[in-house]
Amino acid sequence: MADGRCLACGSDRVEPWATARDVEYAAVPESFPYVRCGECGALSIADVPRDRLSEIYPETYYSFNEGSASFAERCKQWLDRRMFRKLFGSMSGNALSVLDVGGGTGWLLDQARRIEPRLRHTVVVDLDASAEAIAKAAGHEFHLGRIEDFRTERKFDLILMLNLIEHVEDPVGVLRGMGELLTPQGQILIKTPNHDSLDARLFRHRSWGGYHCPRHWVIFTPESMERAARKAGLQVKKAAFTQGAPFWAVSMLEALTRRGWVRISRERPMCNHPLFGMLLAVFATVDVFRKPFSRTSQMFVHLAR
Repeated sequence: MADGRCLACGSDRVEPWATARDVEYAAVPESFPYVRCGECGALSIADVPRDRLSEIYPETYYSFNEGSASFAERCKQWLDRRMFRKLFGSMSGNALSVLDVGGGTGWLLDQARRIEPRLRHTVVVDLDASAEAIAKAAGHEFHLGRIEDFRTERKFDLILMLNLIEHVEDPVGVLRGMGELLTPQGQILIKTPNHDSLDARLFRHRSWGGYHCPRHWVIFTPESMERAARKAGLQVKKAAFTQGAPFWAVSMLEALTRRGWVRISRERPMCNHPLFGMLLAVFATVDVFRKPFSRTSQMFVHLAR
């Protein structure tokens, strides 16, 4: 293990947890070990592929492609607008600003603008060069590159980090930097996997979908997320579990792939497989019903200074 330490808290008191491979995109052939921290409980990829971003994020990567106009996508957009109404409803001021880290073409910021007339400044930071022209055409400021390299004098009322913090090598450093960009009323909204869940345990040694291997470098629990936030000078204002259907779907398709019933390739990743949408619907329903009684594999966390 080249990096035998916890990416969440820095402890070297780690133990082997699992080995996983890229079952979703088949972008790289080898397997990657994950370790569990004995201090905070977070999982970390043991050999961080920091110099292989162009390999592990292929052109077919889901966030590099705009969402379709399907019924499921329209439902998601409605839920996104509902979320933004609640967030902005607690904020004062006539000119609000939002930063979306990993926001692609700015499609989520488009939804925010639809319901909040006070939203005057929107910024996207993303690795996808093909998203830049679309984002700028929609009126968003766009910065191409890693969030670690982003610099600005502007302060933000809301910073979105949805499915992002698990992709960085120094999550505490990123959180600390984002905290410095908040206005006094500012919030950071994080959506990230939780490995203390049923599907994570069932598929622990079968390339569980939540590993998103080798793109998820650190995977939290609610407790380790709160600890990382405190270390970054932030506090958890609210935390809640949400459905983890994508991880269930990937895990189930991986099981079918092992049996030779499903074939995944760089040209047709799992997210484009005909069964993927069906599995999403099934397991989203399952998680919605079991969420009141057990932890699911994704969580929303609201942070503030």
